[in-house]
Amino acid sequence: MMTRMPNGRPNNAPRPVIRPKGPIQIGSSLTVRELSEATSVSAADILKIMLKGGVLANINQQIDYDTAALICAEYNIETVQYVPEQMIGIIDNIKDSIAAETEATLITRPPVVTIMGHVDHGKTKLLDAIRQTRVAEGEAGGITQHMGAYQVEISNRKITFLDTPGHEAFTAMRARGAQVTDIVVLVVAADDGVMPQTVEAISHVRAAGVPLIVAINKIDTINANPDLVKQQLAVNNVIVESYGGDVPSVEVSARMRTNIDGLLEMILLVADIQDYKANPNAKALGTVVEAEMDRQRGPIATVLIQNGTIRLDDNVLVGNGTGTVRAMFNDTGKRIRFAEPATPVVILGLNEVPMAGDILQVMDDLTVARSVAIQRQRQIRLDAMANLRSVSLDGLFANIQQGKIKDLNLIMKVDVMGSLGAIEHALGQLNTAEVQIKIIHRGTGTITESDVNLAIASRGIIIGFNARPDPAARRAAEQHGIDIRFYNIIYNLVDEMKKAMIGMLDPEYREITDGYAEVRNTFRLPSREVVAGLYVTDGKINRQLTVRVLRSGVVVHDGRLGSLRRFKEDVREVTSGYECGVVVDGFNDVQDGDTLEFYRKERVERTA
Repeated sequence: MMTRMPNGRPNNAPRPVIRPKGPIQIGSSLTVRELSEATSVSAADILKIMLKGGVLANINQQIDYDTAALICAEYNIETVQYVPEQMIGIIDNIKDSIAAETEATLITRPPVVTIMGHVDHGKTKLLDAIRQTRVAEGEAGGITQHMGAYQVEISNRKITFLDTPGHEAFTAMRARGAQVTDIVVLVVAADDGVMPQTVEAISHVRAAGVPLIVAINKIDTINANPDLVKQQLAVNNVIVESYGGDVPSVEVSARMRTNIDGLLEMILLVADIQDYKANPNAKALGTVVEAEMDRQRGPIATVLIQNGTIRLDDNVLVGNGTGTVRAMFNDTGKRIRFAEPATPVVILGLNEVPMAGDILQVMDDLTVARSVAIQRQRQIRLDAMANLRSVSLDGLFANIQQGKIKDLNLIMKVDVMGSLGAIEHALGQLNTAEVQIKIIHRGTGTITESDVNLAIASRGIIIGFNARPDPAARRAAEQHGIDIRFYNIIYNLVDEMKKAMIGMLDPEYREITDGYAEVRNTFRLPSREVVAGLYVTDGKINRQLTVRVLRSGVVVHDGRLGSLRRFKEDVREVTSGYECGVVVDGFNDVQDGDTLEFYRKERVERTA
């Protein structure tokens, strides 16, 4: 006989779920278990909702506020983000912080310039020429040669230069939220013209939305042809002023130090037009340019001060670390007691090595700074949640409906440039009032890690039309949740984009690449079939997989294997580091140096 509790409910019946009546407070991150306890929603139900969103998690999974709020909305539970007292006043965006300053507190500051360009076009020599002719006075110290930024003076005005390795580092810092560069100088050799890395740099500058100055270098060489460079730039939508455009250009010779002053004066002219300002009387805010662990000095960081003034003995919060400024050095290695806006400075006294792109903020209380640092360490989001927030076609419609996306940024890699015009025209017909499709970078051949970095920084999607990623690009895309789509028919590309924009995606087949192999030699059988001798370079291959033949990153054939052998014996599988022989069914044009990509497809149900 069933017994009953005093309230009339059977003692073995499930307890009624009591939902919170008012809004619940949620921090910037919490675990699934903590969310379950706060909402009285079972952890199993929360995990099911996350699984529908494409995230396989457990009850100890850290989730951010936005994700928690979406889960609560499924149960009509209101949420309010709780901001710990220690986090109040913490700056997340230096640009917004400066914009909030009143006009009366702002004064003109030096511009911050990054020099970019194709390898061997003279970027390093140009930096050296500028530094040697206009570097501020002071004796160079041991730190100077390791410093990633320095200042020069012309006409009693300063210019700050960032010495970055290239556009990959430039974009990597932007991907972490750092906005440090005011102006980019694009170096193009007059005897070599626009090259692939030049085009990539242009795309990265456009994504950053900063002014561009073209420095046409090596004008002293016999084969110099500045006019040809300007024409090639025009093909890539960079129209210099002498051709009726709005991009300044200066002809220089870094080797002969010709017209270096002219370039510096052009930088100051652009700076005057842009009118860069900061408040030197505020508490210092800056961005870490580079950092390292020194055996004698401990953690040292090169920081570009962007607003306010930093002084000796200031307490600072830097990324997930803290410290007290024990010593500072300027770009010549000279000890200094303070540094004003747009000044690069080396800082000693941090408790750990920060990352490039971390924000430095002067704090009144070191105890509060340490508390914030601990909270930041606890709130580091896991890769699974980063994947959830990444832009993908599957979630595009939902993001459009919520107003989160107005522009869909595409990085387009094709087999031949002829395909690009037709694709751009077709995609242009899909633009609506809610979303605009923008191709922020275009090129031919292999999808590279640089393309993935650009997609990370611009929250873009990579489209490969008969073009495939190299292993490094694929790994980077998987790590950061970047969506790479592959097509070989323009109609299919346009149709899927259209369906994504109206939220009508059909079930898809996701490609999983199991292995890569390199063709070392080939020979023809009496049956006229071509046998390719392979060396498996990555993963593993088996005869059930589909194979693509790639030549310089471009797909030349897509089909199945006819046979897979080792030492004249049929085998089912060959792993990385071993050799084998294959016949590609229906394709007898395999050549030495080709790359074979082995893949399979899995059906994936769309969730949007």
